[in-house]
Amino acid sequence: MPKNLMKSKEKKKEQIQSPWNLSAEKVAEQLKLDPDQGLNKEQARKRLHSYGFNRLRRKQKVSAWQLLVNQFKSLVIILLGIASVAAFLFGEWLEGFAVAIALLLNAAIGFFTELKATRSMEALQRLERVTARVHRNGQSREIPAAELVPGDLVLIDAGDLVPADMRLIEANRLRADESALTGESLPTHKMTDPLDQSTPLAERTNMLFKGTAVTSGSGAGIVIATGMDTELGNIAGLVQGAEDEMTPLEKRLERLGRRLVLLTLVMGVVVAAAGLIGGRDVTLVLETAIAMAIAAVPEGLPVVATIALARGMWRMAEHNALISRLSAVETLGATTIIFTDKTGTLTENRMRVRRVILSGEEIEINEDQTPDLPQDARLQKILQIGVLCNNASLNQEKEIGDPTETALLRIAEAAGVHRQALLEEYPEIREEAFSTETKMMATFHEQEGKILVAVKGAPEAVLACCARVAEGDELVELSQNTRNEWVAQNRLLAEQGMRLMALAYKEADNKSAEPYADLILSGFAALHDPPRKDVPAALEECAAAGIRVIMVTGDHPATARGIAAAVGLEADESKTLKGDVLQDTDALSSEELESVLNASIFARVTPEQKLTLISLYRQRGEIVAMTGDGVNDAPALKKADIGVAMGKRGTQVAKEAADMVLKDDRFGTIVEAIRYGRGIFNNIRNFIYYLISGNVSEVAIITLATLVGAPLPLLPLQILYINLIGDVFPALALGMGEARPRIMQQPPRDPEEPVLTGRHWLGIGGHTIVFTIAVLGAFAVALVLWEIPPERAVTISFSSLVLARLWHVFNMRDAASPLFCNEITTNPHIWGAIGIGLGLLLSAIYLPGLSNVLGLVAPNIQEWLLILTTSLIPLVVGQTVKLRA
Repeated sequence: MPKNLMKSKEKKKEQIQSPWNLSAEKVAEQLKLDPDQGLNKEQARKRLHSYGFNRLRRKQKVSAWQLLVNQFKSLVIILLGIASVAAFLFGEWLEGFAVAIALLLNAAIGFFTELKATRSMEALQRLERVTARVHRNGQSREIPAAELVPGDLVLIDAGDLVPADMRLIEANRLRADESALTGESLPTHKMTDPLDQSTPLAERTNMLFKGTAVTSGSGAGIVIATGMDTELGNIAGLVQGAEDEMTPLEKRLERLGRRLVLLTLVMGVVVAAAGLIGGRDVTLVLETAIAMAIAAVPEGLPVVATIALARGMWRMAEHNALISRLSAVETLGATTIIFTDKTGTLTENRMRVRRVILSGEEIEINEDQTPDLPQDARLQKILQIGVLCNNASLNQEKEIGDPTETALLRIAEAAGVHRQALLEEYPEIREEAFSTETKMMATFHEQEGKILVAVKGAPEAVLACCARVAEGDELVELSQNTRNEWVAQNRLLAEQGMRLMALAYKEADNKSAEPYADLILSGFAALHDPPRKDVPAALEECAAAGIRVIMVTGDHPATARGIAAAVGLEADESKTLKGDVLQDTDALSSEELESVLNASIFARVTPEQKLTLISLYRQRGEIVAMTGDGVNDAPALKKADIGVAMGKRGTQVAKEAADMVLKDDRFGTIVEAIRYGRGIFNNIRNFIYYLISGNVSEVAIITLATLVGAPLPLLPLQILYINLIGDVFPALALGMGEARPRIMQQPPRDPEEPVLTGRHWLGIGGHTIVFTIAVLGAFAVALVLWEIPPERAVTISFSSLVLARLWHVFNMRDAASPLFCNEITTNPHIWGAIGIGLGLLLSAIYLPGLSNVLGLVAPNIQEWLLILTTSLIPLVVGQTVKLRA
């Protein structure tokens, strides 16, 4: 909406810098807000006019018309279009229509397959269709969130979606789930005190951000940014700015197209010059030039490439990988680097109690099985404390509340300690809410005139308040040595990626007693977000395939290293870096840059830093895949060569920005997709090699015949028909072959390697020589030795080339494959293509009407023997070379 862009200079001046570093009073003062009254009607109206609506800028949809136009941007397509137009201009209507039909077929397949284009900004806008409770004119009222303006005082409760970026002025046991924005796996405890100016986004505990969710508590905040000025708006801008770049396959086919254009121009000039110098009719020279253009460019290339990619896309969908763009199928096979998020990608995004640490004893817990917990009084006590000092609930398997607290409830339920029953026995009479100052929470419970105080919190904070510890059936003094042992245990488990929660208790005289004094330590609960079970095997397969997997997360470095070690990623502290090293990569020395590029874990990473990281690796020529599920992942998902979003846990924003969505959220599905991608590239290379070798042979045959002054051995319409038989059906069959069994034991191909390497072009040159000798040899025998009419001689050269190209498909086998039982002979599509080709050849010769249009006559037995003999020469030579390779 234009209003979003109005008075941008004025808005910049009024923008509060680092509001988390200011006191709530200072923020209110700068925004001219009276917290008791809120904004008045006139203030709200003027600010809405100045700042615009609290909406993200709309991104224009890619129209169906634009999608259709995109199908005609390839150089190969343009060259074919020119050939078609030239045919029409010179009255060659059949040739013109034939090429045009090939172009339209390719466009139709590509258009309808890519019609489901990405809608990243539409997904972002779905996050903002909410209302907000504001305090205006001294009264609380509910308004559309789009009408919020900087300076508004917003009231929030558990379950609310945060409608704008806000500086908190009140926080009552307030926690917010910011995982989609920051990557933090646990809800963040909120407070109101000012923070240091350098505090990173994930640690700004006195702020709430647009698009995140309040999980518990209540509070109030002053709106400091709306619309595109919010953190979410910044990400929206990054998504818009992260342009879609050409994929490796598109770049390779573009380079191949340029070579074909150059080849066609050079050969056309040579043939035209030879014809004019030889005194040939100008019309015949032009007709020959059209034949050259048609022969040089394989009409089937765009169609077959599109169909092969589309088939790969459909097959991947059957294996839970949804691809949004055709060319992304092949790009997967070229992947050399996978940047993977931690929370929800490598892990289950579900906290679990892994161990209970008592004095002198550790109890391992496997939640996947019914825990066989010992009947220990200390264990029962620690479970009771975890249940009582808790605000979460489990209702018919639905978990409500902080994941840490629900994890404590689950393990207690498994041990027979039920929250509702326990609260009936120990009714709660007071709660001391968690605060960032104390890093603890306490609840008071009454039973038979006694008051039990249950406490849980950060180990270092709880230990500082404990005087005794439960050992066996006794309570003993918590000496300094014992305290140090508990501190060391905390450090050790934290380095393993665990989140430690200390639990303690005491008996008080009354409910007004100090909660955090003279406590009795029960023990620690060690929790973690467990890795997905299939991840280690998938990572091993990536390693075998030469693909580096690097963790990129917004979480704490120690937590990231713990998960990395659990799944098999390199977890050395020296190779774990924080995102701030990416803040100014231009200032890094060559040694520092090398250290960055060799890191295996990046923690505390912002959306902008993810883009920087991807750019660094792409500048080195790497093909980068990025996985993620949060809003904060969207820009990087779009910037990467392949963006991979989680379908179950992923936000709509991430899914819309990605090239591939995993329906089952399995990291292993990525590996399967890469296997398909590699196989598809090999198939594409095979059929392009097949197509070019056949089409260059046609150019060579026409060129040599023209240079020696012989009649044309192939007419333009015959070339089109040959290409219909040889370019489409066998090539399509090659594109539908299965991947080789050991394809994932090979390293990724060089990202700079073209579709056809120098070795392939040498092979094409060799095949061209053999094809030219065989076909022109048959033509010369018929025309010179047997002295038959040119029409019959052309039929012989035409038929010989058709059959030679059909047999040539068997030369596409891998040199290491057996002669008779290989990936070509066991491909049923190949035999079907040969059958269709033979049928089309016989129809061209014997079907009245079609034979007249093509200028063909039926050969006799002697002529058929010549055709069969010469057509087998390329096959025999090709197989002989492979056997000796």
